[in-house]
Amino acid sequence: MTDYRIHFNDEVSAALSEGRPVVALESTIISHGLPRPDNLRVAREIEQTVREAGAVPATIGMIGGELRVGLDDAQLVRLAGSDSAAKLSVRDLAPAAAAGVDGATTVAATSAVAAAAGIDVFATGGLGGVHREAAQTFDESADLVTLARTPITVVCAGVKSILDVGATLERLETLGVSLVGYRTRRFPGFFITDGGFDLDWSVDSPAQVAAVMAARDDHALHRGALLVANPLPVEEQLDPQLHDRTLADGLAMLARDGITGKAVTPFLLGHFHSATEGASLAVNVRIILRNAGLAAQIAVAAAARTTP
Repeated sequence: MTDYRIHFNDEVSAALSEGRPVVALESTIISHGLPRPDNLRVAREIEQTVREAGAVPATIGMIGGELRVGLDDAQLVRLAGSDSAAKLSVRDLAPAAAAGVDGATTVAATSAVAAAAGIDVFATGGLGGVHREAAQTFDESADLVTLARTPITVVCAGVKSILDVGATLERLETLGVSLVGYRTRRFPGFFITDGGFDLDWSVDSPAQVAAVMAARDDHALHRGALLVANPLPVEEQLDPQLHDRTLADGLAMLARDGITGKAVTPFLLGHFHSATEGASLAVNVRIILRNAGLAAQIAVAAAARTTP
């Protein structure tokens, strides 16, 4: 009988058993989020950033049907070079495992696997959310519902600005997902520092995030996620006027070509990359590296609270 249990690499397994800080990382950024050869280089840089901040990186993905927490370098290379790696949300994990495929985990799947593995902190770029025209299409990322029932802390740069940001914030509120800004009371817009909406809560340090995590766990009232919205500094964002023009053109191309569902985000990110002549890629990389560093600091602070 096939064994479908989650597989851990030795480093992650040892860190978890010893109570050392671990940060979960998604793999869709490797297979679907960044162009080659940048995807492999950045995947390695993300892991190194986590290490330099004092935590153990655990990139999550599927290799030959085996769900793995902590990909080794050969497995990163395999996903980075694949033309057929499946994009796996939570609902896809069991069918993909049974089919024995290679796959990269989305925010939703990575969050679910990380929480099941006992990892408390996850770093990503930007969340999925409510798509534009969702009132007609009902197109909404599985990230939102998964985060509503998954006890993990996610460091992100808000939701991707290609989405309906206001509607996404309303859904997060309805679903009971906690949201704090990191040194800000404004919700970041992924490529841009200010996404145009206020936040009710903010924190100023990794230790304060760890305190929020501890309060959530001690209250034991809700198993939803804590989102830490970490904006880029203004000087590092994509030029807002360039952003707005590129987004408008990309949305028009989606409508013209009838692109929907899972294909929307990779298409628009690819359009941003080409239309901005690589500027959006540089911003995207800065986002994930900053978030990885902050997530590691939060994991270290959280681990320190539980150390006798």
